[in-house]
Amino acid sequence: MDCRVVVEAAVPVYDVETADEAVRIAISKTGGMLNPDLSYVEIEMGSRTSPEGEELEPAFIVADEALVALELEMTVFSVEREEHASRIARKEIGQRLENIPLDVLEIEVLETDDEGDENEEDNETADTETDEDDLLPEFDELLEE
Repeated sequence: MDCRVVVEAAVPVYDVETADEAVRIAISKTGGMLNPDLSYVEIEMGSRTSPEGEELEPAFIVADEALVALELEMTVFSVEREEHASRIARKEIGQRLENIPLDVLEIEVLETDDEGDENEEDNETADTETDEDDLLPEFDELLEE
């Protein structure tokens, strides 16, 4: 089973004046920490809401310092359970983003082709290889000539 895991990160940014500037710097900083090892992790601006449900900016700025909410999305392959996918994503991302709190927001099981379709493709490949083998003489046959 393959899963898409979305993890929320609280990224600190210093010497900023606006929320847009804080978000841009946080995305750049996070990308630098993840690359090149985890270049497949997608980084997006997170969303925050007040207790009343009002939409807030993703960055909280005080005294030219900001805490920015980012969403990091990655696909985890060949897991048995959603919990396993969650642990793998948190571990992989957490190793590179030291001292940045992470929280799993969403785990989505990805639809994969039926196993029967995969077997059919394997059979077609095997048939093609057999046909090619008939066209080429065996190594032993070449030595006999």
